[in-house]
Amino acid sequence: MGAGKIAAGLHLVATPIGAARDITLRALDILSGADVLAAEDTRNTRRLLDIHGVKLGERRLLPYHDHNGAKMRPRIIEALKAGQSVASVSDAGTPMVADPGFDLSRAAIEEGLPVFSAPGASALLAALCVAGQPTDRFFFAGFAPNKSSARIRFLMDLVDIPSTLVLYESPNRAVASLQNMVTVFGADRPVSFCRELTKKFEEVVRGSLEDVLRIVSERPSIKGEIVIVLGPPPEKMTSQEEIVAA
Repeated sequence: MGAGKIAAGLHLVATPIGAARDITLRALDILSGADVLAAEDTRNTRRLLDIHGVKLGERRLLPYHDHNGAKMRPRIIEALKAGQSVASVSDAGTPMVADPGFDLSRAAIEEGLPVFSAPGASALLAALCVAGQPTDRFFFAGFAPNKSSARIRFLMDLVDIPSTLVLYESPNRAVASLQNMVTVFGADRPVSFCRELTKKFEEVVRGSLEDVLRIVSERPSIKGEIVIVLGPPPEKMTSQEEIVAA
């Protein structure tokens, strides 16, 4: 696959969150033509390149993640200063959204270096599409803390936000998080529990927090990536049609 010359600078490239064919044509061009690739997990990126027939050749594939960011950023910035093109990808989805891309992007911007976005798959937007909750205004809260007490404090800071709330969650904490949400937001708060979006076993469980907690907690195990989409507080829910009419 030939891509031609890629503009010098940092390219933040979205990659599929499940279905490999969700890659964009522009993303493939950048991955094919960039001088350097920086990946949150080099194994996942190599697999993605193989699926789409993108040859790495003699190009560098650098690991860049939360644990080595301080060490790797100077090497990447050096490549950018030398006029090279660098494609940055996370494990899945859009870089900068709950992944280590932020510090790299900010470092490039502070150096006056070009930064480009190659948009595409996003678990956040995919969940909003299928959740059935209002989308005219939403707040992305990312990952809640691990410990229950810290998670409750985190959730309490979101109570007065009069919009749909979106959170990422891991399968081993899903039930505990839903229990905390019942405590903080109330049993009747509408919620959509989205799991394995765009993958073979994609699932969305919709209902009140109480009902969804009951359904999920009855399962022997929970697997896959999870996005929890909380509708706004019932008394504050307003349809987009009502907003326009007002």
